[in-house]
Order: sequence, then structure tokens, then C-alpha cells
Amino acid sequence: MNAPLTYLYAPGDRPDVVLKALAAPADAVIVDLEDAVAPARRAYALAATAELLASRHRVPVHVRINSPGDIAALTGLPGLGALRVPKVAHATDIRRIARLAPGVPLHPLLESALAIEHAYTIATAHPAVRGISIGEADLRAELGVRDGSALDWPRSRVVVAARAAGLPAPPQSVFPDIRDLDALFASCAHGRAQGFFGRAAIHPRQLPVIERAFRPTPREIEAAEEIVKAAAAEEGALALPDGRFVDAAIVAAAEHTLTLARRAPFP
Repeated sequence: MNAPLTYLYAPGDRPDVVLKALAAPADAVIVDLEDAVAPARRAYALAATAELLASRHRVPVHVRINSPGDIAALTGLPGLGALRVPKVAHATDIRRIARLAPGVPLHPLLESALAIEHAYTIATAHPAVRGISIGEADLRAELGVRDGSALDWPRSRVVVAARAAGLPAPPQSVFPDIRDLDALFASCAHGRAQGFFGRAAIHPRQLPVIERAFRPTPREIEAAEEIVKAAAAEEGALALPDGRFVDAAIVAAAEHTLTLARRAPFP
């Protein structure tokens, strides 16, 4: 798979934690210069992150910036994989960041009602945009909702906007309870059903749960293999022996399932 399945956040003012995150089995690490760092430590966090990104690492390193002022210190560093841009509300926000960080992949975070309304225009604001995702904590606070199901509509809107813009399916927002792994799995399963792909974690123990939730089941793999095999034997639309109708879109989905199934096992 080209798109990461697991992301792991680490606070930028804790270089020791960042190094541990880089050694963890996540597909990408997000160094946070925003909410995870106290205001008094943000200058140190930026300097430590710039030092870290002076060289490349085993996995891509994304940085969630705190302000546009962070960009000059990071752009051009060989270890910078992408910038995560928080609190984007308009396409103009992303165009401004793209001018400050030429050539750097951008991932806007949609964290307000206005951002959700503008999801598609943000997703198509600039060629540097490589994905969009939703920031649920801030959005939940703005909307005044407690039950997670109240965010199903905004979540679906972001999924549709991403796919309409030709971007990968967005990853889910972080799950804040690092102890309740059963609830994390259930939440991931729900997100997968909504069209999300993968998730950001805030603790390494969440990674295998996310991985397991998004991997296809043996039954899904078997069904996908049947579809791909049948499609290889015939051209155009076809019907399987059980009466299911198969077209090009279903074949593509089956191929996607098998690609994900071939992903290296989680260590």
C-alpha cells in the first residue's frame, strides 16, 4: 500500500519520545509542535525537530506545525516527509502555506464546522495537498457534541471530499483512551465501514489494534480472490456462481483488498 495505515504522534519537545516513535512499527511518525507542546516549550520543540530532520529516517516523518513561522525552519530539511497543517478553514489557508513551503507535501487538518463545509475546496486548493483528515477533538468541542455518532456526517463528508478530489481515503482521528483497546478496535471497524483508511495513534500499544481492524478478514480475502480469479477468466461484467454480479468497480475493490492482505505482518 502506498498510503500509510498507521501514524504515531510524538511531542516535538520530547526528542527521546520521538526516537522511540521512530523505532516503533508505525508506517509514519507525526512530530507534534502544536497541541502536545506547552507554549513555553514550542521554540525548543521546533529546534529539536529541525535537528531531527537534518537526516532521513526509516519511516516518513510528518510535522504538525503550530504556526506558519515554523515552516521556514523545516522546509528543505532532508528528513521532512510532509507538513500537517492544523485548523485549516479555507482554501486560501493552504495556498498561503504552499507558497511558504514549496515542494513540501501538505495534509490539512479540518477541525471546525467551517472547515467541514469547505472540505472539497480545501482538498483541491493546491497540488501540494496529498491528503485531508478530520480533527475530531476541536470539532466536537465547537459543535458541543458528546456522542461520537454525532460526527458521522462530518466524517463522511471528509471521506467523500477526499475521494472526489482524487486523494487517498483519509485516516481516522486519534482515539484518546490508550487503555480501552476494545473500544479502539470497534471505533476503527466503524471508521473502516465509513471509508476511512488507517488511523493516527498516540501510543504504540494502539498500533497493532489499528492494523488488525483495517486488515481484511480471511473471509474477505477469500471472496476477493474469487472475484479476481473470475475476472481474469472473462472480459467485461460477469456473474459468480452464487449469482453475485461483478463489474470493474467490484474487481478493483477486490484487488485493493488483496493488496492490503499482502502487507507485511505486524511485528
